[in-house]
Amino acid sequence: DDYASHLEVCDVLRQINEDDHDLLSGRFFPEFEYPGPQLDEAQVNLTNWDTMLYSREFNAVNEERSMRQVTRLLTYPVTIGSVLHELSPYGLKNGLTAEGLRSLSALRYTLHPPRTGAGTDIKGLRPNPPPVRLFILGARAESSLPREVWIQLSHLFPRATFHLIFIGPESMANRDAEFPLPPRTPSNPWGAIIEDRLGGQMKISTYVEYFHTLHAAQAFAPYDPYFDAFVLFHPGLGHPASSHEWESTLPQLLETKVPVLCTGYTDFDMHRDIAWVEEKSRGEADVVLQPQENRFRSLRWDLNDLDPAGDVSAGNWGVWGFRGKRYEADEYRGRVVGAGSAREGEGENEGDDGVIRQ
Repeated sequence: DDYASHLEVCDVLRQINEDDHDLLSGRFFPEFEYPGPQLDEAQVNLTNWDTMLYSREFNAVNEERSMRQVTRLLTYPVTIGSVLHELSPYGLKNGLTAEGLRSLSALRYTLHPPRTGAGTDIKGLRPNPPPVRLFILGARAESSLPREVWIQLSHLFPRATFHLIFIGPESMANRDAEFPLPPRTPSNPWGAIIEDRLGGQMKISTYVEYFHTLHAAQAFAPYDPYFDAFVLFHPGLGHPASSHEWESTLPQLLETKVPVLCTGYTDFDMHRDIAWVEEKSRGEADVVLQPQENRFRSLRWDLNDLDPAGDVSAGNWGVWGFRGKRYEADEYRGRVVGAGSAREGEGENEGDDGVIRQ
């Protein structure tokens, strides 16, 4: 058994090495050419990678190595889209909870609006709703992805607009060409880097700051469950080296009552984060999506150089979600007196009519 597991590890290490050399080979990568907007008549199939790439009319990917390379980038936008989309593979029978259905139904109402009859002339002018804000906290590699990759998210929702907000001290990693950062001025107090008009449906803002600092200053208040969601890619909530950085952020996330989507490198990493949230939230968090393997995880393996034999992971391997607990309250405004003598008896027995459900 030890020899068989040793051979398996060797195969994975060889695959990782070959994938890295492939990226540096200088060959032309047809798998990195992405399709344009989706036709309304052609529905996207989010069952797995194969059906998604086929229904979105990507170039045919016939080699496993090319498949690993293309999914390493697309896993970020497609993971978000696969959970928020009305044709999501995560239903009540596949990990979505009743509280999760309530939260995602509100977002899907905004992401899939009906046709408004808008046109290009004066008679076709229509009011447009605000964009859906996706707060990507602790952003690292995802903030430096090519913008063509993130535009694929807007193609999954052709009638919605997005505002991606990358927040974190490492959110400008691998973006040396954009330095120095903008100065902090009264019109831009946090020195945000703004990228507007990306494909006509997307705007990206980057804040090199901690979220709890921005939240305390009410930089993004108020939060709306119909227009807002948080995304945490491999946050390391329960990791001993990074959990202290999330101590102040978790209560603020629960306070917003907005869904929080999280991913993990491995099953162990994901459940370590879940245990930390359960411990720190003290019963004030509802599970939105049960932890499970992500259907749109990266098919390419990643290697920890400090422990090459025992620490092999995949980008966005697992997915789960939570939200601050909501309390439904009843407000009592006194007993309603029955109208007329014919209802006097009923009025005495129907004191509950004065209870207003909220």
